[in-house]
Amino acid sequence: MSTQPGSKVTIGAIAAEAGVSTATVSKVLNGRSDVSAATRERIQQIMARRHYQRRGARRRGGIVDLVLNELDSLWSIEIIRGAEETLRTAGVSMVLSAAHGSGAATSAWLDQLTARRSDGAILVVSDLNLRQRTRLTSLGVPFVLVDPVGTVEAGVPTIGATNWAGAVSATEHLIGLGHRRIAHLAGPRQLLCSRARADGFRAAMEAAGLDVPQEAVRHGEFNDSSGYAETTALLEEAARCGRPLPTALFAASDLQAFGAYTALRERGLDVPGDISVVGFDDVPVTRWTAPALTTVRQPLQAMAEMAARTLLRLVDGEEVDLPRVELATQLVVRDSTAAPRDGG
Repeated sequence: MSTQPGSKVTIGAIAAEAGVSTATVSKVLNGRSDVSAATRERIQQIMARRHYQRRGARRRGGIVDLVLNELDSLWSIEIIRGAEETLRTAGVSMVLSAAHGSGAATSAWLDQLTARRSDGAILVVSDLNLRQRTRLTSLGVPFVLVDPVGTVEAGVPTIGATNWAGAVSATEHLIGLGHRRIAHLAGPRQLLCSRARADGFRAAMEAAGLDVPQEAVRHGEFNDSSGYAETTALLEEAARCGRPLPTALFAASDLQAFGAYTALRERGLDVPGDISVVGFDDVPVTRWTAPALTTVRQPLQAMAEMAARTLLRLVDGEEVDLPRVELATQLVVRDSTAAPRDGG
């Protein structure tokens, strides 16, 4: 049996289809642990399929949750700025939560959201499992995902950027300057945006007839310490194996690029004289680094603004015509890239 969104589905109907008591369904709705895993999953699947919403759940209490894995990164600050401005203009307060990629932390955040009767949630670089998604739906709490971790169920509102195209433009810029030995500091393998950027790098290299050796792509985290560690490992491995150094690095985030700057300078390598560097995101500090960083501008504030506007529409009971939106990226050329001294 299938139910269209907006239809009234009762706990009794869910219980009857699942072959359990209404009390058991109520326990699942409230996150109680005294229900077997198999029974819980069966009930959650039925609720998701039949679009169950708790009666009276939708309200306008004037609070929206913004959930990020980390609150202290330059990337996160841009997201916070965009969402806060849009929500404040609409007269809605914003509560910040940090999930830290932890299931326990996410469950705690869901409990807090329920307690404060939030109107909705914007989840950034998150991956909701069936239990979490069902709980939000059953409470009548709409949500929007920004740069989700994995593949998203059809119909879930999602805001992202053209990561693949941005990576292609960054790599083509380096190739156009004459670079042939280009390495990529990739992000975490499990993130869709990381995979898209790595795929864009490979696509541009292959289109130019250039090989991508296995050691030329190094996966890490989107932070400066990872950029430093992976660049150091790249340089040390090249020296140990007697391979020529790359003449350019494309980092999947600006923070990784900053870490690469430090690792290169510690080894007496000049940017861009010895190795050109390109980042991704265009956080505000990139224009003030020495040298100013060439990077791919990801419209972080605009992504957050659109997510906030979309969520407010959902809170008001409106439908979203385009559940998946990707905003355009743009290459910003500054001083960290130049033609290779040895011709590539």
